[in-house]
Amino acid sequence: MTTAEFIREYRERDIRQLALQANRFPDVDMPYALDQIQGWQIARRKLPKWAACDGVIFPPHLSMEQCSSEPTAQYKLNLAMEWTTLNSELSTQNCRRQQFKTQNSKFKTSTRMTDLTGGFGVDFSFTSCAFAAATYVERNEQLCHIVEHNLPLLGLDNATVVCADAVEYLSTVEPQTMLFLDPARRDEHGAKTVMLADCTPDVVQLLTKLLEKSRFTMLKLSPMLDWHKAVDDLQGAVREVHIVSVGGECKELLLVLSTVVESELKVYCADLSTASDTSSLFVYTPGSSAPVANSKLKTQNSKFVHEPNASIMKAGCFDELAAAYGVSPVSRNSHLFLSDEPVEDFPGRSFVVERVTTMNKGELRKALVGIEKANIATRNFPLTVAELRKRLKIKDGGDVYIFATTTAEGEHLLLISRKYR
Repeated sequence: MTTAEFIREYRERDIRQLALQANRFPDVDMPYALDQIQGWQIARRKLPKWAACDGVIFPPHLSMEQCSSEPTAQYKLNLAMEWTTLNSELSTQNCRRQQFKTQNSKFKTSTRMTDLTGGFGVDFSFTSCAFAAATYVERNEQLCHIVEHNLPLLGLDNATVVCADAVEYLSTVEPQTMLFLDPARRDEHGAKTVMLADCTPDVVQLLTKLLEKSRFTMLKLSPMLDWHKAVDDLQGAVREVHIVSVGGECKELLLVLSTVVESELKVYCADLSTASDTSSLFVYTPGSSAPVANSKLKTQNSKFVHEPNASIMKAGCFDELAAAYGVSPVSRNSHLFLSDEPVEDFPGRSFVVERVTTMNKGELRKALVGIEKANIATRNFPLTVAELRKRLKIKDGGDVYIFATTTAEGEHLLLISRKYR
C-alpha cells in the first residue's frame, strides 16, 4: 500500500490508533500520512471545500488550527468583490472545479491582487476569485511548494506563487487593485502580540507604501486588538472596520484601507453561521448616536431581554445598538437590553423574561422553585458564574437562562428567562 492509498483509506480513523499500528505498513511514510490525515480531519470541519478536493496537501497541525475557516474566508471574498465593484450576481456558486473559481470572463481584465503574507493560502484561495490575476507571496519556501501544488487542484488558474519577503516584494510590486496582509501576531520568542505595531510586518511603517501601491488594502488582525487604537495608528486611512464572529465567538478583525475612496468610517459587526452566510450584520458610523438614557422600562416588568452577539460586544457600539433597535439598556455597564415587544432582527440572542428576583433569600427561593438546571451568565455583577451557581445550588444546562446583572440604581437582579429565538 502506498502512502497516498493509506491516507485515502484510513483518513477517518483515529490517528493515535494508526500511529500504534505503524509496523503493519512498512511502505507508508507514516509521519507524513498522519499529518495529512489529521489535516484532512480538521479541514472536514473547518474547510469542507478543501477536504472535498483529492490530493490537497495539508500543513502541520498548528497551521491548520490557526488558518481561516471557510465562513470567514468567504466573508473576505464577498468584501473583496464589493470593493472591486464587481456585479452583484457574481458568486462562488458559479465556481468551477469544487466551486472555487468564478469564470474569468466575468472579471474586468485590469483587476489584480497580491497577498503579501500568503501562509497556508486559505484566504488567498477565496479572495483571489474576485480578481483576474492574483499573486501569492510567502517567505517560507515549504509553504510556497504546498500552495503551488494545491492551487490547481482547487481550480485556481489565475494565481502566481512567489517566494519572497513581504516588505521587499512590496517595494517592487506594480500597483494592485487590492493588497492583503495578515501580519504575524507572535514575536521572536513565540509570545502573542496584540499591538498593531508589534506585528510582523509592521503595517504602520508600511502604510504609505501600501496606500501608494493599491486601490485598497485589506488587513486581517487579531480579534484581541483594540480596533479604535488601530484606526488611530493608521492615520485616517481606514474606511471600514469588520468585526467577524462565527458561532458566537469573535474570530477576526478586518480593516479596509484606502485613500482613493473617500468616505466616513463605518463599522460592520458580522456574526456568521457555520454555513458561511451572514446570520446577522449590524453596520454603524461611530459617534452617530447620542448616549441612550437608562431604561424607562422597569427591569422588574420588562418582557424581553436581549444579549448582543460577540461582534457587537467587541465593537462596544451599545448606544448605536439601542438607538437602532429601540431597546433600552439595563445599565451603562451591563450590556443587556430590555424591551416590551419582541425584536425580530436583533443581532444576538433574545429571551422571554419569566421571572425577576433580587438576591433576597426569600425571593430567590420562590423564584427558583422547580429549576434544577440553568445556563447562568453574569453581566456587571459582583459574583462570578461559579460563585453564583454554588449559591443558587443549580446545575449547569437545561433550557432556563439566568442573567445576573446590576441596574442603573445599583440593584442586583436575576432575570430568569427562556430563549425567544
